[in-house]
Amino acid sequence: MSIFSSWRKWNRLLHRDLGYIAFGLTVIYAVSGFAVNHIADWNPNFNIENISGTFSPDLIPADASDSAIAAILLPQIGETEPLTSSFRPSPEEIQLFVDGNTISANLVTGEIDQKKVQKRWFLHVFNYLHLNHAKEMWTYVADIYAVVLVFLAISGLFMIKGPKGILGRGAWLTALGILLPLIFIFLYY
Repeated sequence: MSIFSSWRKWNRLLHRDLGYIAFGLTVIYAVSGFAVNHIADWNPNFNIENISGTFSPDLIPADASDSAIAAILLPQIGETEPLTSSFRPSPEEIQLFVDGNTISANLVTGEIDQKKVQKRWFLHVFNYLHLNHAKEMWTYVADIYAVVLVFLAISGLFMIKGPKGILGRGAWLTALGILLPLIFIFLYY
């Protein structure tokens, strides 16, 4: 057995096994990357629902405290979460904050706007990892993953021999894969 065929055997073995290990991380980074690429079109972390409506302002006494207003207003709009805080931007307006909902109410006109926010569970978690909000140990996991991806890219060049390998068609496809980002850098950077 020549040294070249021995090297090729180890290259295939490592490429295969590291590819299996990288599968889960690759799916997370790919899904998150797709979501973050379209951040101008939608929020990949949260589903935000804006709801407008009205309530009966005559039910609220003029001298009512914020907590008293919340006790009257929240049941009228069907909000069951407890009040976490409140804010009065003006004497006629109040903002009530409950878990996952921000409520803005005009105490004179009876107009109300709600902004309900829910995490997009899988995407929020995937983005949390992809954007390295976890920090600490995850940084090392992500760095190792990046090294593994570089190895997979390089070792993949030598997986196939002959005219379909790196000395044949593979050279043209590799050149295309290098040229594509260079074109976009030239056009948009």
